[in-house]
Amino acid sequence: MQDKNQTPANMTPRDWVQILAKYREPSSIRSSFELAVSLIPFVVLWVLACWVAQYSYLAAFAISAANGLFLLRLFCIQHDCGHGSFYGNRDVSDWIGRALGVVTLTPYDVWRRTHSIHHSHAGDLDQRGIGDVMTLTVEEYHQRSAFGRFMYRAYRHPLVMFGLGPTYLFILQNRLPLGLMNQGRKYWISAMGTNAAIVAILGTIVYFGGFQALFLVFLPTTLIAASIGVWLFYVQHQFETTHWEQSKDWQLHEAALHGSSHYDLPPILRWFTANIGIHHVHHLYSRIPFYRLTEVLRDHNELVEVSRMTIGQSIKCASLDLWDEKSKRLISFAAARKLAA
Repeated sequence: MQDKNQTPANMTPRDWVQILAKYREPSSIRSSFELAVSLIPFVVLWVLACWVAQYSYLAAFAISAANGLFLLRLFCIQHDCGHGSFYGNRDVSDWIGRALGVVTLTPYDVWRRTHSIHHSHAGDLDQRGIGDVMTLTVEEYHQRSAFGRFMYRAYRHPLVMFGLGPTYLFILQNRLPLGLMNQGRKYWISAMGTNAAIVAILGTIVYFGGFQALFLVFLPTTLIAASIGVWLFYVQHQFETTHWEQSKDWQLHEAALHGSSHYDLPPILRWFTANIGIHHVHHLYSRIPFYRLTEVLRDHNELVEVSRMTIGQSIKCASLDLWDEKSKRLISFAAARKLAA
């Protein structure tokens, strides 16, 4: 029998699926522990920030900003719930996900469906538009009007992508089941039910803590978590050697492995992001619980270097904007101008 730490050198992305299947089983005890060590500190810091706000606005803001990391981790747990990988019982996962969706301002059933579409079509140039970061090819960009090019450049600008964009996404866009407006009442119930719960919670916050709790605690925690979350999602697929193909040439497992990055973060950030940086493995087999993704890398060292990037290397990704179908690279606007010239 082949040792678990050795795999054939000629493995294809599809071959990996069989190997990764053995990591899919979650532990109810471990999942409950991960939820507890994320949710309890989040609530404690929330209460602490509200209390501190009576004495120091700056200290309350600082605590709330730090608490954004725990909110980010709760979103990552909600993400696992959406894949049915957090608990073996799907109903338990779903109801925990719905409850967390109120905290993360994300209607769970709407998000789960759009995220499923993302997993099913990531890297497919003919299936863009739902659950992804809008990405044009060089040719599509040059075919746009001057105004269309301006709007796309504005959309891809870091201040919009990681500043205004996350605020719009979580505060406004998530209030409606956009993309699924005509797909049945299930998604409207998810969005409106989440909205109603959010209004009730915000009303309670203002009633007991006043508007200072809203502006010094709720907003900093939410918006910092949102911005970091959007950055993570961005670098998971928006890197130079990512994978895009027309539908006729697109392969699901090839796109999953080579179109998703391994964002190699320091241990503390890996913990707060629930190993979401091991995204290439996650896309290959999304039913693996986040706390088992590190097992995969320990057992299969050849997956460590696949599309690997550090924090320093990832900064360059913010300047990559267009997919060049000829070089099979994500390139900057400046590089596209040189190609056009």
